[in-house]
Amino acid sequence: MYLPIQPQQTCAAAWLEAAAAVDALPGHEAHNVIIGVSEPMGMADGDANIIAQVDAFLRAGEGGTPLQAVANTIFPDALYRRYGAPAFIDHFQKKLLPKIRKNDRWSGYYFERMTAYPRRDGEPFNQLWNMIERIRDEKNKSLNKFEVSLFDPERDVDNSPYGGQCLSFLSFKLLPGAQKKLALTALYRNHYYIEKLLGNLIGLARLMNFVAHEGGVGVGPLTVISTHAVIDTPRGYRRRDVAELLEACRAAEKVRAAA
Repeated sequence: MYLPIQPQQTCAAAWLEAAAAVDALPGHEAHNVIIGVSEPMGMADGDANIIAQVDAFLRAGEGGTPLQAVANTIFPDALYRRYGAPAFIDHFQKKLLPKIRKNDRWSGYYFERMTAYPRRDGEPFNQLWNMIERIRDEKNKSLNKFEVSLFDPERDVDNSPYGGQCLSFLSFKLLPGAQKKLALTALYRNHYYIEKLLGNLIGLARLMNFVAHEGGVGVGPLTVISTHAVIDTPRGYRRRDVAELLEACRAAEKVRAAA
């Protein structure tokens, strides 16, 4: 079974629609939730208010993890804007990663696995930049062979119910047209919709924008499939606090719709 969410224009609207749908279910959880965003880099009236409320909520919790930190695990946008491509990837690997690495299994950054996926010969593979070079290649006629693996069976399989990677796979597609557009489908094995989902959507949108810009194509739709989704209660909060956050964001959405 699956739970389709009404497609939304922006990441903020998609987060709120998906979170409300899962929150309404028994146990506040669901399987195979399908989220669609037509304009991942877009910002509609009221989105900034929703993003600010979620960010303030997360910062005030015991973990104090802002949305920007969650988005950066997928794509370090500030590094890209500062150093350009592909230089920012080298800076990430050599300067930033040693400071943030938790252990040999998992640094907490999906961008690491996109750009330095381990191979048996010992030389890591930059999946992301290889894909961009193939998108740029006019001789490459493929539209559907741009895959990026995040799950690593040698490092990620254990009996712990929590922790480790949650984003497992990225499947990029080039949509034909007057200008080709880049579409992305992201598969999550487990998804916290309060602490992670909105930051994940923002990070995936920025990743798409980067690949499209460097590949010379437009930005198309984003699809996220959460094979398990839960309305989590971040540390320092109660279930009532989460319900109040969703209600406040829903009120902001209603003001936007009435404008």
